[in-house]
Amino acid sequence: MGDAQSGAGELALRVASAVVLAPLAIGTAYLGGWPFVAFWSVAALIVFWEWTSLMGGADRRSVLMAGGAGLALALALAGAHRFRSAIIVLAMGTLGAAALSGRGQRGWAAGGVCYAGAIGIAPVLLRSDDAYGFTAVLLLFAIVWTTDIAAYFAGRAIGGPLLLPRVSPKKTWSGAIAGLAAAVIAAIVLAKIAGLSGLPAIAMIAVLLSAVSQAGDLFESALKRKFGAKDSGHLIPGHGGLMDRLDGFVAAAFVAMLIGLVRGGWEMPARGLLLW
Repeated sequence: MGDAQSGAGELALRVASAVVLAPLAIGTAYLGGWPFVAFWSVAALIVFWEWTSLMGGADRRSVLMAGGAGLALALALAGAHRFRSAIIVLAMGTLGAAALSGRGQRGWAAGGVCYAGAIGIAPVLLRSDDAYGFTAVLLLFAIVWTTDIAAYFAGRAIGGPLLLPRVSPKKTWSGAIAGLAAAVIAAIVLAKIAGLSGLPAIAMIAVLLSAVSQAGDLFESALKRKFGAKDSGHLIPGHGGLMDRLDGFVAAAFVAMLIGLVRGGWEMPARGLLLW
């Protein structure tokens, strides 16, 4: 009875958080421009704060200042569509954070800057394509969100073997498969509504990004396990920290950005992702 009540309470908090955050994410994506840049810049800086909180250590303030300064400048450059400069500055911030951290945590400090940078730069780069940017971001949202929702409910309803028990005691193979299938359906529906062709390619992208999203979720679980934390923070009711909410998104957004860059270049990344 207690477990059921606890699960219901957790679900209610998750739903309430989603009701607030999802319209805000979609609304800023629709507006594009600096509102969208500001939304993801704030998210990236909060995630970097949470990452350094997990790391801890006496040198956290120095790492936070060096990495945060590089991250903030990189995000500003990305907002001005100076993406190459943004990546160079982000690399400098990464090196600065690593240099100021303790010997055993340099890799983690550098990783935190890159991780937070991906959260801020990847969606902004995709949205910078005026013709298809909004659709690309919506596709990313649809894949990540439906993966998360379907995996959550299918895992609880069906159960079965655990996906990676040493990392996460709750994620199951049934949930992973259901999440992947739901993501494909959501991507195809959105593509048809948007009038996109090449639906088999869109379906394959959905499979890839759904799998990457779930891998990102597992990575963050492993990270918290390494540093002995249950959540990355307490910002979002029902989810813990913002990093807990964006763990799958950052991985999927980064891979989507790479696909877009390879096929569409810096000027047309969303078209590179969507048009086949």
